[in-house]
Amino acid sequence: MLDTRELGRRPGSQREVTLTVPAPADLGIEVLAVPEGAPVDLDLRLEAVMEGVLVTGTARAGLEGECARCLEPIREDIEVTFQELFVYDDIRDSAEAEEDDEVSTLQDDLVDLEPLLRDAVVLALPFQPLCEDDCPGLCVECGVRLADEPDHTHEAPIDPRWKALTALTEDAEQDPQD
Repeated sequence: MLDTRELGRRPGSQREVTLTVPAPADLGIEVLAVPEGAPVDLDLRLEAVMEGVLVTGTARAGLEGECARCLEPIREDIEVTFQELFVYDDIRDSAEAEEDDEVSTLQDDLVDLEPLLRDAVVLALPFQPLCEDDCPGLCVECGVRLADEPDHTHEAPIDPRWKALTALTEDAEQDPQD
């Protein structure tokens, strides 16, 4: 929660805030996320407007996860920008509240940044994170990491319908009387 009382509900007044907060739980997707409690650096500008407080900012945090192709650990930094208007709770009337549930409101002149931060971070994450742009992944036959063994191959599988012919061919190679 961030206190906006210093702005005094005077349109045009603004305040810049820099702070570090612990990351909330589940800030990310299954394979890539900001670890819970990890530091998230916020640079914010709070501006009072007629309807409420406009929050504009940047968040920086470290991500941890695994590659979607080879399951190697991934550690990288993310920087996201966001902007949201938080409407004064006493200005919104009940009819307007029913029409637009997506409007963020100030609760006793306090801004809850967690939903805003969560939306910005999750939308910025790749759907399938990769350790490298050209990660070859894992071998579908044995699971070996192909980046570690680029020349990795397997013999072509034999169709079970032709297995009897293979046995005849092997017998002919072992018995050179023909």
